[in-house]
Amino acid sequence: MCPFHIHKNKKIIASYVAAVLCMASVGVFAATEHWNDASLTPQVMTRTSISDQTDWQQWKDNWDKVKTDYEQVSMAPGADATRMNFGWYSKERADKAEVRISTDKNMSHAKTFKGISKEGTVISGVTYYTNKVEIKDLKPETTYWYQVKVNGKWQASQPIKTGNPNDFTFMYVGDPQIGASAGQTPSEGAAAQDGEIAARNDSYNWNKTLNTALTQHPEINFLVSPGDQINEPAGDQKADKIQLQEYQYAGYLSAAALRSLPEATSIGNHDSLTSGYQNHFNVPNPFTEEANPTKAGHGYYYTYGNALFIVINANNYNAADHQTLIEKAINAHPDTKWRIVVMHQDIYGSGLDHSDSDGILLRTQLTPIYDANKIDVVLQGHDHTYARTYQLSSDGKNHADFDTFKVKGQSGQAHNLLSAALKNKDFKNNYVSQNLCYTIADMQQGVLRNPKGVFYMSSNSATGSKFYNLIPQQQDYIAARSQTWRPTYSVVRITGDTFTINTYDVATGSPIDESYSIVKN
Repeated sequence: MCPFHIHKNKKIIASYVAAVLCMASVGVFAATEHWNDASLTPQVMTRTSISDQTDWQQWKDNWDKVKTDYEQVSMAPGADATRMNFGWYSKERADKAEVRISTDKNMSHAKTFKGISKEGTVISGVTYYTNKVEIKDLKPETTYWYQVKVNGKWQASQPIKTGNPNDFTFMYVGDPQIGASAGQTPSEGAAAQDGEIAARNDSYNWNKTLNTALTQHPEINFLVSPGDQINEPAGDQKADKIQLQEYQYAGYLSAAALRSLPEATSIGNHDSLTSGYQNHFNVPNPFTEEANPTKAGHGYYYTYGNALFIVINANNYNAADHQTLIEKAINAHPDTKWRIVVMHQDIYGSGLDHSDSDGILLRTQLTPIYDANKIDVVLQGHDHTYARTYQLSSDGKNHADFDTFKVKGQSGQAHNLLSAALKNKDFKNNYVSQNLCYTIADMQQGVLRNPKGVFYMSSNSATGSKFYNLIPQQQDYIAARSQTWRPTYSVVRITGDTFTINTYDVATGSPIDESYSIVKN
């Protein structure tokens, strides 16, 4: 492997460029042999008991039912903390999709909200309809019960507790990517897993991660995912690929915790090539003005208390779209103290596969946009490694925008989008040097008070369906990184003046890094 390190000292740019070109010459990287084998759960997880093996057997016995349960409900944060969004499939199309809510489990005095029902997709020859409803007027720190009407019948009531907008916590996970363990060989079998068995394995681990995290941190109010909920892109629209994709969505949504946990998801590159994502998830304030959307849908924004969350569709490489969305969200909510961007591709990560190829394609364009709009935090995925940066700022200079790649969405979901162009020496030299577009604004650790710059975070896999290696030598913008080959999740707490993030090993509940806090007063 070629050593690699980023420096801003122009005297050593030549050696930096040579290092990156050496790295690029290695070729396309891939997932490692490390993954989280569900059949080994009792052996690899420390907080387990004999019941884990029973749970795994029950999961396998139930899988045929789980994988075809396409009509499971997804729940998302609404436009603000007083609202919540619901989405689900149904075999029957209703005149109006319906959800009702009450403070009583028996649904007395329930209030009914109506939305839309329209044709969604065809699975195994059956047409499924997509249904979306927004509920309003929720009060903080209150337990509600809701029911969703599916195929003309009210489903069992489910509880949901609203948080305190002035002091709330969310769970941040990386790339669940249900089905990505395809090709790995489980301990209980001699053959490599096919796509369906991989979906079964990864869905089980997704359930375990959510259940464990909520047991360890019951204060969590909602979930944030930077994308790649599933693995099968199904871009060719072949029936068997669409069916496998829907197996994976069914496995992802099967997690019992999601019945009471709203999820703010993003479009990952594996989600981006079909309408499956936007059929399943009902996001608030969708940015339908996006000039170069993907088939999966659009970016969006929402507020929770004093925080503005802006979720961009980074599979669209036209940064002008993202700038417009960010400015629109801020104009709608100019006085929120915290501005948080969520995106899939990591423009500042440390994984071997993406952090210096397709991951940084938008770096030269987005870095100054984030600075100009006073973004505080950017939460990223894609790299299947853990990394957090120092506080970073744009260097204030003009840089190439790689106009050639401003195409309609990502050109296929493959990770080696730049591989053809990077074979050209002149392009590689320019690409590498132009991405020296940042400065390190603050290197302090622990608790930072009114720091300059933007904090970037990349999350590892929350399921262990796929892991990547770290880049051989740590970049200078990275404050901390790790690859433990174990699923992790982060817990973010936001109060009136403090943003704090901690990241934990799923199995042990132990922190994998020190706490990082930003105080604004």
